[in-house]
Amino acid sequence: MRILIIGEGGRESALAAKLQKDSRVSHMFFANGNATTGAIGKNVHLSEIKELRDFAIKEKVDLTIVGPEAPLVAGLKDEFKKHGLKVFGPNQKVASLEGSKAFSKKFMQTYDIKTAKAVVFDSYPEAKEYVQNQEYPLVVKASGLAGGKGVVICETLEEAEATIHDFMIRRIYGDAGIRLVIEEYLEGFEASIIAFSNGEKIFPCIAAKDYKKVGNGDTGPNTGGMGSVAPSPEFTEVHYVDFENNILNPTVKGLKAEGFTFKGMIFFGLMITKNGTYLLEYNMRFGDPETQVLMALMENNLLDVINDCMSGKEIELKFRDEKAVCLVMCSGGYPRNIETGFEITGEEKVRHSQLLYAGAIKKGDKVVSNGGRVLNIVATGATYEEASKKVYEDASHVHFDYGFYREDIGKF
Repeated sequence: MRILIIGEGGRESALAAKLQKDSRVSHMFFANGNATTGAIGKNVHLSEIKELRDFAIKEKVDLTIVGPEAPLVAGLKDEFKKHGLKVFGPNQKVASLEGSKAFSKKFMQTYDIKTAKAVVFDSYPEAKEYVQNQEYPLVVKASGLAGGKGVVICETLEEAEATIHDFMIRRIYGDAGIRLVIEEYLEGFEASIIAFSNGEKIFPCIAAKDYKKVGNGDTGPNTGGMGSVAPSPEFTEVHYVDFENNILNPTVKGLKAEGFTFKGMIFFGLMITKNGTYLLEYNMRFGDPETQVLMALMENNLLDVINDCMSGKEIELKFRDEKAVCLVMCSGGYPRNIETGFEITGEEKVRHSQLLYAGAIKKGDKVVSNGGRVLNIVATGATYEEASKKVYEDASHVHFDYGFYREDIGKF
């Protein structure tokens, strides 16, 4: 079987490492890939949807798996389908549940999905007027795709006004911020549930915990994710029942009512408060870095799961009764102005964990950093403490100039 994986992060490395174990997979191609995927298969430098389509036709690709959100939101599935190419992921309309927070919020409100109260704004003066009389903290979100960084928890009116100006006038995230969602602040802890869809039903994985803030103790700006653990230590069976009744089941109902059938992934970003479990957002693909810990614990054959979903079959997901920890090592300056191009050393000293490159490429006989989140170190153990100890011991041997990581991933 010939597989094309689109993306270049640690998530794609984790998927590749999982699929690599399957003897049915004869070829794996990665657009654009990284140092790990290049060692597993072939990295190809393609970005435009038509280029990817033509490559898939030429190489007789049997299945395309899309990691990041942008190609799905841009309509990759629709274009591939025209040419009889199989893609594990939603079409452009369904991908709008991630690509437009305004569209997503309306969907949640229409189908009584438990979520924070929110108002959508296209007008800068109206958004600025609205925040004058709100309670704080208040959450301001860019409606479009902003690489996981377009959400600001505003503590004061002044901060809210500045954020609205940054998004709508300065356009620090381009067109992603010209429409805003302003919503009430929910206090609690977050959890991520990634699920497989077979076109009729949704099959959730175990809950994971993502560390979004750049600094220890959840301080500093939001990032694409500084680490993850699975299962989430805080997410209980009571929380899951709440999620199932008030988020999962209404989502399935809403998808069917809208004709949004798809075979792929759906990610539920949750906030658990004293008043129960709320949906913060949908992502319509594998999460990053949650995928890394889920793949480490998944007992199922991933290709079987995907093939069964593509065929509309029922699946039963199984995960080892262990804990998994993923540590993300980043470039200096991340998540703002990053410094890259530095050689990464010490991989051969990683003994107890799996090293998955993300923002790193091979140059000659060296691996160098070329992105914000440079690499992931993933380990499992009977306890979080055991898994975390492995990760940090191995991380101490890996070096690149100005690299850094949080010191509290998986430590409770």
